[in-house]
Amino acid sequence: MRASLLSASLLAATSALALTACGGRAADSTVLRESFDSGDTFSRTVDGRPAEACEAARRTLLSQGYAIARSDDAQVEGNKNFQPREDDHEQLVLRISCAPRGSQALVFVSAVQDRYALKKSPTSASVGVGALGSVSLPFGSNDDSLVKVASSTITDAEFYRRFFQRLQQYLPAATKAEPQPQPAASPQPAAGPEPEPVPAATDQG
Repeated sequence: MRASLLSASLLAATSALALTACGGRAADSTVLRESFDSGDTFSRTVDGRPAEACEAARRTLLSQGYAIARSDDAQVEGNKNFQPREDDHEQLVLRISCAPRGSQALVFVSAVQDRYALKKSPTSASVGVGALGSVSLPFGSNDDSLVKVASSTITDAEFYRRFFQRLQQYLPAATKAEPQPQPAASPQPAAGPEPEPVPAATDQG
């Protein structure tokens, strides 16, 4: 009887530890770390219409060497290539969306960094050597290709701060209300000569 109770207690303790471990792994997962907080890392409100904001975003990307893949009044997409090492390739893709917000525009931006590695595909070529038959020699192949090995969204707040700071330079300048000219005062009529005083009548005696 005691052995059965001890076995049951050990089983319960083991199950609790297993659940705790699973819960810890789940708590560390990427999905649960996504907090949807109220920060403005990926968005800003700017002056102007959405079309003007997206045009400013397009010019911002062009000024930094990005190739524009898509551009209209509501969305802009651009990409830029990097090669940090001979067999490694990186691509940075920025996607911008512009939406109205009252009399202003709300600009959203998301940057994704893709990493590629060169995958070599060697082939063999046969070379005849007379009576000895043919020998298979490896030669380089034109079938080498880049394979995506990683992809991640950039979350660095400083990166996006610099983007929006640059975007501000391409927004149209705010038009100031010019004072309306005052209507010219109508000219007053010129005053004529004053009438001469009439002498007072005197009684004749």
